Amino acid sequence: MNQEKYDDLLLDKFDISLLAALQKDAHLTNQQVGEQIHLSASQVSRRIQRLETTGIIRRYVALLDPTAIGLGVRAISYVTLIRHGGDEGSAFEREITAIPEVLECYAVAGESDYILQIVAADLGVLSESVLRVLTRIKGVANIRSNIVLNCIKSSTELPLGHIDKAADGAARKVRIAG
Repeated sequence: MNQEKYDDLLLDKFDISLLAALQKDAHLTNQQVGEQIHLSASQVSRRIQRLETTGIIRRYVALLDPTAIGLGVRAISYVTLIRHGGDEGSAFEREITAIPEVLECYAVAGESDYILQIVAADLGVLSESVLRVLTRIKGVANIRSNIVLNCIKSSTELPLGHIDKAADGAARKVRIAG
């Protein structure tokens, strides 16, 4: 059972607007964010520090275009393990973190045990270097992959509308790991 402690944090309309602005462009200065959300740069700075300290803002990254850097093939792979008990799951999870071409790995309920998002330079690299490595991980029974032909939507921006539902503009509680 998950014994993780959670605390409540109040987010007001300025916090939500600040988060939305940073999700669109984390390269903005505090002054630029302040101009967008109608706060001073010092207020923006204090709010950002609070959001970072509480873990709502985890980190800042540069999002690269995979095709522009020679990673033109993307696959979604569905992995099924031989057994659901024992060490197969934890062994798979340990080994999958060492494969840089695997961008995301989700443990799921349903037909498969894991869903992976993988990038590669070409189909040969995907087949030889990535999928072959996956099939050698202890406990893997089956891998089924779909090659992405065209990306219709890709976003890193989380929706924030569910937080900003107070009609009176009051602050809203969110749960954060404590």
